[in-house]
Amino acid sequence: MLCLSAKAQVVRKYSNEFLNIGVDAAALGMGNAVVAGTGDVNAGYWNPAGLVNIEDNELALMHASYFANIALYDYAGFAMPLDKKSAVGISLIRFGVDDILNTTQLIDADGNINYDRISLFSTADYAMTFSYARRLPLDGLDFGANAKIIRRVIGDFASAWGFGLDFGVQYRTGNWSFGAMARDITTSVNAWSIDEDEFATIRDAVAGQNQDLPETTEITLPKLQLGAEHKWLIRYDYSIKAEVDLLMRFAQTNDIISTSALSASPAAGLEFGYTDLVFLRAGVGNFQNITQLDGNERLGFQPNIGVGFNYRGIHIDYALTDIGDQSAAIYSNIFSVKLDWELFR
Repeated sequence: MLCLSAKAQVVRKYSNEFLNIGVDAAALGMGNAVVAGTGDVNAGYWNPAGLVNIEDNELALMHASYFANIALYDYAGFAMPLDKKSAVGISLIRFGVDDILNTTQLIDADGNINYDRISLFSTADYAMTFSYARRLPLDGLDFGANAKIIRRVIGDFASAWGFGLDFGVQYRTGNWSFGAMARDITTSVNAWSIDEDEFATIRDAVAGQNQDLPETTEITLPKLQLGAEHKWLIRYDYSIKAEVDLLMRFAQTNDIISTSALSASPAAGLEFGYTDLVFLRAGVGNFQNITQLDGNERLGFQPNIGVGFNYRGIHIDYALTDIGDQSAAIYSNIFSVKLDWELFR
């Protein structure tokens, strides 16, 4: 109620977007279509209800670089079962760009250029998530929730604290799994603190721009992801799992399905496994209507591929995202590792 009564606030279609990139190379290799089938430590991010499927403590680490190594994305997660019906987890995400040139003081009041006046700053987004999952009385139905603390820093210019809640459910029956993940279900709020002295040094840098302080309260709208997964076991040695998801935003965007109240984009993933040792993955998602420079529209999408290796609780995964010429061919190489405490048993 305090946030809603703030005088300076804005609702953004794309807020805290670093939390929508995704974690775990195995999931990214499947095009982020894992909300129904996720069932390890990384479920704390994709759907916390899946945490009840872990049998022992698990640790996950991931590193990825974007935009030719300009932006770095790091993730660490840990989960543990409390008993046969519940589990908890914690994760930390950092997405940042370091050593940015601050040239706002390059030219002094007399119009002289002095390169000694150039300084460096970093911009970074952090999120810490606390997860809890529990089996419900209905056989096969699980529930989970996330509490997120968000910290965003833009050099000495501005910083923000935020908070949000996620809720997820999974239902498993036979070889089928169904899942739903509601992100920022109560709307997430970022409260910005802007250094007015720093702002004063740049507010007149471009005539007619940056004249007023921006809004200090930023609201992130809820998102909903639905998914269905099916698994096949072939002659005990070979396994296949396939999942189809639908990611929905309650705002009009350039998603392939777009209305004034709701936008949606599908995603699909496929994994082939051999003796639970080697895995090959492929996925596609992020279907967007892209307006080109000539004014014509085309359909853009993001295809991904990946491989994985598992031996006695050590999982090593790799994903190559955005292959092909769908988004200016900006590739990202993503590596992740997961350790299951069965390694020590």
